Amino acid sequence: MIKKIKNLYHYILALLGKIIYDNPSRKITVIGVTGTKGKTSTVALITTALSACGHKVAMISSVYIAIGDKKRLNTTENTMLGRGKAQKVLAEAVKAGCKFMVMEVSSLGVKQHRHKFIEWDAGVFMNIHPEHIEAHGSFENYRSRKADFFRHAAKSPKKQKAFFINKEDESASYFADAAGENKKVFFSGSFFKANYAAAAAVTEHFGCDRKVVEKALENFSGVPGRLETVIQEPFKVVVDYAHTAESLEQVYKWVMLPSKISHGNHKLICVLGSAGGGRDKWKRPKMGAVAAKYCDELIITNEDPYDEDPMEIMEQLAEGAKGTDKNAIMILDRQEAIDKAVSLAKDGDTVIITGKGSERYIHFAKGKKLAWSDKEAVKRAMRDKNKI
Repeated sequence: MIKKIKNLYHYILALLGKIIYDNPSRKITVIGVTGTKGKTSTVALITTALSACGHKVAMISSVYIAIGDKKRLNTTENTMLGRGKAQKVLAEAVKAGCKFMVMEVSSLGVKQHRHKFIEWDAGVFMNIHPEHIEAHGSFENYRSRKADFFRHAAKSPKKQKAFFINKEDESASYFADAAGENKKVFFSGSFFKANYAAAAAVTEHFGCDRKVVEKALENFSGVPGRLETVIQEPFKVVVDYAHTAESLEQVYKWVMLPSKISHGNHKLICVLGSAGGGRDKWKRPKMGAVAAKYCDELIITNEDPYDEDPMEIMEQLAEGAKGTDKNAIMILDRQEAIDKAVSLAKDGDTVIITGKGSERYIHFAKGKKLAWSDKEAVKRAMRDKNKI
């Protein structure tokens, strides 16, 4: 009952936002990106490419809110803005003369009607993997919520709607059906390549010159906390947001390959945790198993425990490494865990720290939180290593 009331609350505020800000989405081209992985990077890539083509573009991602060249952090800690804030940013974009708005669309945001009362021009589907199962009740419910965005956007009053679908995902036809009779464009790519393929497909549809887009994507500097290299030499330290078994595997493969080619057979040292609060407990042993498969050194630490015992979360992760030849080191303090990883690293090794990405807090019970940055933790660890 409480969840239903909360969802109704968001529905009413989304409607009020549309009314208060005079339905701004009808005056701008709105592109929504959904999927389990890659939303933030794809939104940034589309924004970069459209801007290179001479358009003024606005963006709402889990990291940034941008209106043209003016960028600010998304401090709400929500992938999708609620309480009418999306309508407010849309109104800002229209007032600033933006032609496009590109934004992330999450399953929980759809569940809370945050996509409602926006007139969508395009939807992008990246991929679907098990996540937020407790919040939705089942994987099928989770997938259906994602597809609800397509179903809603398919009925948008905009005349030239288009839907972009990663044809390599097993649910491609499911999302194609959700798009109805509207135009569908299929793109192809795995992991990070899919983000680039989606951006190329979307921008080409909206009339961008292919050569201009290719150059813009080649020069893309990346998104904070998404496969971000913090230290390059004498060993590499990478920070990423990966927080599912599937995304961990892709990230480990991604960082391993260039390391093996350029430095020979050096170590991959991994630091990981998992969020608490009853979130997808089933995935923790799977994440530990993936880490044990790819990592030479495995360090399990605290992430966002919320109201759970962080040691229990860590033990559930370590359970996945049992029966392997990998010894999972458990260090509760995240700074100490990163310190340990850095202390183990030798020339040519790669340290990969996952789970937090660019997030700015560690969350505890009763709403308590600690200001945090994995990047800054790496820098502190490097200073201490150099002192040693």
